[in-house]
Amino acid sequence: MDAMMPLLITAAGLGILLFLVLKLKLPAFLALIAMSLLIGMAVGMPPADVIQSMQKGMGGTLGFVAIVVGLGAMFGALLEAAGGVNAVSESLLSRFGETRAPWALGLVGFLVAIPVFFDVAFIILVPIIHKLSQKSGKALLVYALPLLAGLAVTHAFIPPTPGPIAVADLLGADLGWVILLGVATGLPAMILAGPVLARFYRNTAVSTAPETPVSVETPINFWPAIFAILLPLFLIIGSTVAGQVLADGPVKSILQFFGHPFTALIISVAYAYVSFGVARSIPLEKLQEIMNRALLPAGIVILITGAGGVLKQVLIDSGVGAQLADVMTANSIPLLLFAFLVSAIVRVAQGSATVAMLTGAGLTAPLLVGVDLSAPDKAILVIAIASGASLLSHVNDSGFWLVNSYLGQTEAETLKSWTVASTVVGVTGFVMACFLSIIF
Repeated sequence: MDAMMPLLITAAGLGILLFLVLKLKLPAFLALIAMSLLIGMAVGMPPADVIQSMQKGMGGTLGFVAIVVGLGAMFGALLEAAGGVNAVSESLLSRFGETRAPWALGLVGFLVAIPVFFDVAFIILVPIIHKLSQKSGKALLVYALPLLAGLAVTHAFIPPTPGPIAVADLLGADLGWVILLGVATGLPAMILAGPVLARFYRNTAVSTAPETPVSVETPINFWPAIFAILLPLFLIIGSTVAGQVLADGPVKSILQFFGHPFTALIISVAYAYVSFGVARSIPLEKLQEIMNRALLPAGIVILITGAGGVLKQVLIDSGVGAQLADVMTANSIPLLLFAFLVSAIVRVAQGSATVAMLTGAGLTAPLLVGVDLSAPDKAILVIAIASGASLLSHVNDSGFWLVNSYLGQTEAETLKSWTVASTVVGVTGFVMACFLSIIF
């Protein structure tokens, strides 16, 4: 077979993948699985080897991701049901004051999206931005864009949200480094796409939408909610720091055990279950219902993530990844730029940031075979993929229509505001990733 034929087959397969998702509206999970099978056979793998590779890719990915996403979803549901999201937002807004409310909302989005899915967090917090707009007489976008920027940045850059968790697993990146560098990258992106960009929308319409506040009986306070949100992050970061600075011994082993994502999230779920549920006399049946309900949307994320792992494994086992690496080397395409562009193209073509991140990681991971990258470099690569997957949210993205509906905008207004903000997030993230690659 001609040396370039496997790459052309893979490119054609990805094109068909986008057609299946965009035009035929096939679920992304089914489309990824089907195209992984067809690509493997088309490039010359024996059928039995393709099946084995698919099984290996699915099992290897879900062995980590399924546990983390499932635990994270239950943790977020417990926090939300206890009123923790509102407690954080209301407290930060009161502390910052009305004039600095856009900055507070950016921080609210940044923190709240750690345990709660983007769309759920946005729907919960929409009444707050409407209330602020009506009370202050300022344009709704002055408050909406900072909140959206904070949510978008954390959704894409900072574990334990599903996207970066999955990409980090596919690339073999250390989660502690991804969190640290994700925060370093995400905060500038949130500031530019949020409070700074919002100033250009001061003369747009003021909110006229009715308030629909979420009512929670005996909600928790600010500090318990913040402690719960930051608990798994500090445990994971502690494990990374221990691995870097401590000598082998019991202290290092204990910190790394409690800082493993599995253990950190189990501890966090247990804390939320007891503190936000049992201690507040919530019936055990109700707590069970809350946690089980959270697993329904998590299941979709888990399956799509596993399908991304299948694609990655097929590309590795078929040798396509090694050929792609040779082409990149021959044409002097930097790995960071390749990762960013691939995820950006998929994002613009089919809309889903998660699918774009997984596809980008699936194509990038084979290029790392035999390459000795440091832990920070792998984390920066995760950020580059996340940045590409954040660009240009438009009409094929469910998040676009969510923003469009809850802000009462026309399609043109959403393109001029949310699409611009998401692009600022992606571009800023990639610029920061390039800067960090120089430092590390």
